[in-house]
Amino acid sequence: QVHLVESGGGLVQPGGSLRLSCAASGSISSINAMRWFRQAPGKQRELVAAITSDGNTNYPDSVKGRFTISRDNAKNTMYLEMNSLKPEDTAVYYCNEYLIPSGNYFPSYYWGQGTQVTVSS
Repeated sequence: QVHLVESGGGLVQPGGSLRLSCAASGSISSINAMRWFRQAPGKQRELVAAITSDGNTNYPDSVKGRFTISRDNAKNTMYLEMNSLKPEDTAVYYCNEYLIPSGNYFPSYYWGQGTQVTVSS
């Protein structure tokens, strides 16, 4: 069974940096798209970064130039480097992967449990 586990969240001051990780465990044939979402209290979950299997990335304007998504295919792990953090970046961050478990033919979406990021002085 496939599981995604995030790590790296915490409390940081405005202007600071954090690096989130998302490790996929279990038997996996391939991972297609990898994405990071976030959800602040009272708000809808929103996409903050995406990376395709060939490394193309996409960001909304709210984080462009400050966040960087990357992936290590050998480790089935993706990362989110967050710089110049602002209080409005405070949210629970979730990783999401579109992958094919071993023995399956079709991909499915998997979610991590979320990690809290709080930006405050």
